[in-house]
Amino acid sequence: MLGCILHLYFNKKKMNTATPENAKITDSIPEETGDRVRLKKQLGLLEGVAIILGIIFGSGIFISPTGVMIHAGSVGVSLTVWIMCGMLSMIGALCYAELGTSIPRSGGDYTYLFEGFGPLPAFLYLWDAMLVFVPTTNAIMGLTFANYVIKPFFPECDNPEQAVRLLAAAVICFITFINCWNVKATTKVQNVFMFTKISALVLIIVCGGVYMYSNGFSKFMNPWQGSVTDPGRLAVSVYSGIYSYSGWNYLNFMTEELKNPYVNLPRAIYISMPLVTIIYVLANVAYLAVLTPHDMETTKAIAVTFGHFAMGSFEWIMPLMVALSAFGGLCVHIMTSSRMCFVGARYGHFPTFLSYINVERYTPTPSLVFLNILSLLMLFTSDVEMLITYSSIVEAFFTMLSVSSVLWNRWKRPNINRPIKVSLWIPITYVILSLFLIVLPCYVKPFEVGMGVGITVLGIPVYYLCVVWKTKPVWFQNSLKHVTFTIQKLFVSAKEEKSEDIWE
Repeated sequence: MLGCILHLYFNKKKMNTATPENAKITDSIPEETGDRVRLKKQLGLLEGVAIILGIIFGSGIFISPTGVMIHAGSVGVSLTVWIMCGMLSMIGALCYAELGTSIPRSGGDYTYLFEGFGPLPAFLYLWDAMLVFVPTTNAIMGLTFANYVIKPFFPECDNPEQAVRLLAAAVICFITFINCWNVKATTKVQNVFMFTKISALVLIIVCGGVYMYSNGFSKFMNPWQGSVTDPGRLAVSVYSGIYSYSGWNYLNFMTEELKNPYVNLPRAIYISMPLVTIIYVLANVAYLAVLTPHDMETTKAIAVTFGHFAMGSFEWIMPLMVALSAFGGLCVHIMTSSRMCFVGARYGHFPTFLSYINVERYTPTPSLVFLNILSLLMLFTSDVEMLITYSSIVEAFFTMLSVSSVLWNRWKRPNINRPIKVSLWIPITYVILSLFLIVLPCYVKPFEVGMGVGITVLGIPVYYLCVVWKTKPVWFQNSLKHVTFTIQKLFVSAKEEKSEDIWE
């Protein structure tokens, strides 16, 4: 983290900012116009597919099956949940294809809520994203990486919690630095890791198929035995599955950096989502062919447990491949989520310095460092299931609002250009299903739901105090200036102690 902060402040004079006026762009606008700097259009179809697959295949499929099984209770309900989550994600992705091509600007959900419902819902989304589900997802991926790296050294006992947190913090800081350094390097790394992740899942599917061929189908003989029927618990089970699919909308955060977004954005979605659903269902069939429901409910590293039973002396391969998958997923998640923070600052909803771009590297370095700090704070716990439920419920609410903006825009803005136009039943179905999933878990996970609601409501007075209220008292403005001046003075002093040529 220290390296990221030094990189930001010692390159301060190499920063520039993007303003709301240059938010509306076209494919023909260059990256630099006069004294304004824009993010480069350097992502093609392959990079778009890699970003979606990279986030979705990050860590969820290696941890979420435990949460799904705990609240599903049986093999049949578990597989049904995975199929339903895939279908729900594909329906949502179709809606985002229309949003991304009709509003071709970076920021994803934030931009769609701003355009559809105004600044307050957009601010609350940004508020929750920055304080809840973006840093929480980074923490989950970092903890997954750390757990799978450390587990081979402690095969007979639980991983040391402090070691897991420290390694997770180290990998989050390292990947943030890579993203600050160069976008193209990040996407090249992601392209490589995308194939590693797919290989890990194919290996699970093949080993599960071989095991099932050798040992029969006994674990699928009574698929509904022990099924949970409580609607609230089933909804929580769906949230664990949805977390594994989360990321299908993240390419929309980087629309301004996508070459020919009208073509490549929907194509990337159409290629990725069916592939993800098929692989996930087959991977869970493989898990269930080898492990009993009890095994799945009690393990904290399901892929390691699977490898122990199904791969024999080659079981060491599985934690290695899962760790690489989590690393790649974290890398692309940090890259895409920082653009949301960048766009929010550009519209004046976050401090202006978060909209700065490094003019040499064309990366939103301040946003990356800011999210890095918040992600480290989320490592207060290593309870991954709690973090998943906590973040998924809040994110599902705002995703539902974004999809409902499709219906709102059809009514209020019927004449805007829509290269892709989905049937109305698609967003209506998504909104209705999401409403049920948001309401049902309230009595099963009251603490997680209460925390999400509380943080969201807290954002309302913050919005009116910091964004709407323009005539703040003089003493308040002077206090802010004094604090800013003090911080700048500290970093200037630190800079003078370093030789300039060290950073060339």
